Amino acid sequence: MPSSLNLIFCGTPGFAVPTLDSLVAAGFAVQLVVTQPDRPKGRGLELVSSPVKQRTVQLGLAIAQPESIKNNEAFRAQLTSLKPDAIIVVGYGRIVPQWMLDLPPLGNINLHASLLPKYRGAAPIQWAIARGETITGVTTMKIDAGLDTGDILLQQEIPIASGDTSETLAPKLSSIGADLTVKTLRGQQIGTIRPRQQDHAQATLAPILKKEDGLIDFSRSSLETVNRLRGFQPWPGAYSSFRGKNLQVWKAAALYQALPSSELKVEGDRLFAGCGTSSAIELLELQLEGKKRTSAADFIRGYHPLPGEKLGQ
Repeated sequence: MPSSLNLIFCGTPGFAVPTLDSLVAAGFAVQLVVTQPDRPKGRGLELVSSPVKQRTVQLGLAIAQPESIKNNEAFRAQLTSLKPDAIIVVGYGRIVPQWMLDLPPLGNINLHASLLPKYRGAAPIQWAIARGETITGVTTMKIDAGLDTGDILLQQEIPIASGDTSETLAPKLSSIGADLTVKTLRGQQIGTIRPRQQDHAQATLAPILKKEDGLIDFSRSSLETVNRLRGFQPWPGAYSSFRGKNLQVWKAAALYQALPSSELKVEGDRLFAGCGTSSAIELLELQLEGKKRTSAADFIRGYHPLPGEKLGQ
């Protein structure tokens, strides 16, 4: 094995950028960066490059943006000609076909933002917070044909702070994941990594988020409701309705205070809503459809919630 491994890097979101930077800084030969094609965005539908492409251009690395990869013979020939020792995959957004899995001697190594086998799937950071975890982490794994089912190479834990949202936790995981990927490759070079199978019986799923995941179910406990709000940032967030209009809840706190489900209660400048299991949330920042984001105090002054009035109706 050469002292400086020849790599192909596949990634798309901002989460993947620190790993790309770390691989280059560590002296690995990143021969090609593969990322998603530019996509139309915004009102003008102008084509926008992925964060990984933007960084790749700055680094002066070769780039490929195939629309599809499974049966793309030109792309296959390109990768084969590069003779990579390993392919690194971080949030690329495509299923890696078998021909790519078979290509490099060290295989395809994925950085996954959870402690596998927990939270396999597209949204591990969001679901870990939403389900009340206090510890999460990152895993480097050998990709196989399954969904995040490959052998574990290395893992590193990190605490989830009580105030963390998916937006604040993701950069922390991205940073430690970048270091772990370099450590994994160094270990692969000298043969100190001992892959271990996942315990599939312990697997949990973190499916791609849907709009309806953000709809507040007031039969859930206040703690679960707030955890979901924290996890599902920036989208789909947490929302209900008030007087027939969408109401986005940006910040809330969990309380153990008995209040009928979804019923509002005003105490001075404070606003509460009833949840399940004899609990309630304090609504701290809200945004009514078509209006600006506001504090609970301003919401109370503007809309004067009535005694017994409920959300979601």
